[in-house]
Amino acid sequence: HRHPGGSRVIGHYAGQDATDPFTAFHINQSLVSKYLGSLLIGELAPAEPSVERWKSASVTGDFRELRAVVESSDLLSPNKLFFAGMLAHILLLDVTAWITLWYFGTSYLPFLISTLLLGTVQAQAGWLQHDFGHLSVFSKSKWNHLVHQFVIGHLKGAPASWWNHMHFQHHAKPNCYHKDPDINMHPLLFVLGKKLSVEVGKQKMRHMPYQHQHRYFFLIGPPALLPLYFQWYIFYFAVQRKKWADLAWMISFYIRVSLTYIPLLGIQSFLVMFFLIRFIESNWFVWVTQMNHIPMNIDHDQKEDWLTMQLHATCNVHQSLFNDWFTGHLNFQIEHHLFPTMPR
Repeated sequence: HRHPGGSRVIGHYAGQDATDPFTAFHINQSLVSKYLGSLLIGELAPAEPSVERWKSASVTGDFRELRAVVESSDLLSPNKLFFAGMLAHILLLDVTAWITLWYFGTSYLPFLISTLLLGTVQAQAGWLQHDFGHLSVFSKSKWNHLVHQFVIGHLKGAPASWWNHMHFQHHAKPNCYHKDPDINMHPLLFVLGKKLSVEVGKQKMRHMPYQHQHRYFFLIGPPALLPLYFQWYIFYFAVQRKKWADLAWMISFYIRVSLTYIPLLGIQSFLVMFFLIRFIESNWFVWVTQMNHIPMNIDHDQKEDWLTMQLHATCNVHQSLFNDWFTGHLNFQIEHHLFPTMPR
């Protein structure tokens, strides 16, 4: 539970070489390497290869050469003005939403405009917290963690520790059943992946009319994830794991939005607006994050090398200025998964 990346992610590499994910996730190799000594349980015999026999040594070697080129080319160095601009545009939209109701009143049109603006704020803050969560902005982890708590906690009302716990599992083993929490809807709501779908058929584990999942995904996937699940589960997570600092950040979000909007709208209209915002954010978030992964290979952990595993599980989306903004640059999903600390 003390691992900043969550309590499960290390276990997903039990018995496997974790050199490349270890390098990919940590920005200060010398610092985090100091923690490894106490975890040493043995060393490879001199005759043992450093790359597992079922993996391609040439692919692993080529990727590590690519990693060295990325580092030497300063592609891991952030443009802090860019991230300051992203934060500023989020805060500007947030203030504009409130001014819209304060100045124009709370009739349907100002209410709708303000709701759309706040939905955009939540989606864009989601992409920005993702940057800090991946340690992509500051050279010191502690500053990334602090601003991450502010953005995800105070601007969005969610716990940073929960995001770390879930998201780094996804990055460590994308589209791997029982290891990537992003595909936990299999097989309760949907069947995912050719091999896993066959397994469900053989075991006769039918929970839903899967032959129609391409139709009902629109109804219970994108619209419902945040308002009906995440919205409640995050409080359980923070309390159950005693993440009191995260809980304080979350409460600060609810105090802020309550004090700024209930005097204008009243409690009933405020609650309607709040869940409409979560509805907008949920659709935005799910479509962006799932279109890069669900079409790709989904299976049990095949213990592939880092490069092969990420290429099998991710795909990119057409680049444009709008797509870059709308997706928080996650249209470059392949690059992001290969080098998760690379700033956008």
